[in-house]
Amino acid sequence: MSDENAQDPQISEEAAPQLRVLTQYIRDLSFENPNAPRTLGALAQPPQIAVRVDVNVQRLSQEDFEITLAVGVEAKAAEEAMFLVELQYCGLFRLANIPAEQLEPVLLIECPRQIFPFARRIIADVTRDGGFPPLMIDPIDFVALYQQRRSEGNGQLN
Repeated sequence: MSDENAQDPQISEEAAPQLRVLTQYIRDLSFENPNAPRTLGALAQPPQIAVRVDVNVQRLSQEDFEITLAVGVEAKAAEEAMFLVELQYCGLFRLANIPAEQLEPVLLIECPRQIFPFARRIIADVTRDGGFPPLMIDPIDFVALYQQRRSEGNGQLN
């Protein structure tokens, strides 16, 4: 019996969509504790914590992209600043065989989803090292962030 219709596994693997994390790193990290030690003790009420997240993409070559996950956190107690964290956490990704219509969602949803746990840990560590309980940021819905960005007209890649 002829096996003419069987696919060559090497050809199939080469044509399959691929996403590889080449490296990841902190580009910028800032922690401010402007009112220490006053804000380090027990609080009468829970602090107000605001978290901002943005994703930026820079094409480095035909297949390589730098994804920057920018996370900002501001904590206040009774309108007094407790701490401020600014983090730019980056990942270098190599994408191959991704259909053109899927490239933007992969870069703005799947890539940041891959590096978010590391950024989250960095923020937890730096807030703990700043004298506060570790801040464990809730998981980010990168699909909703992408859809919001598209509706605002900011979804285009660099």
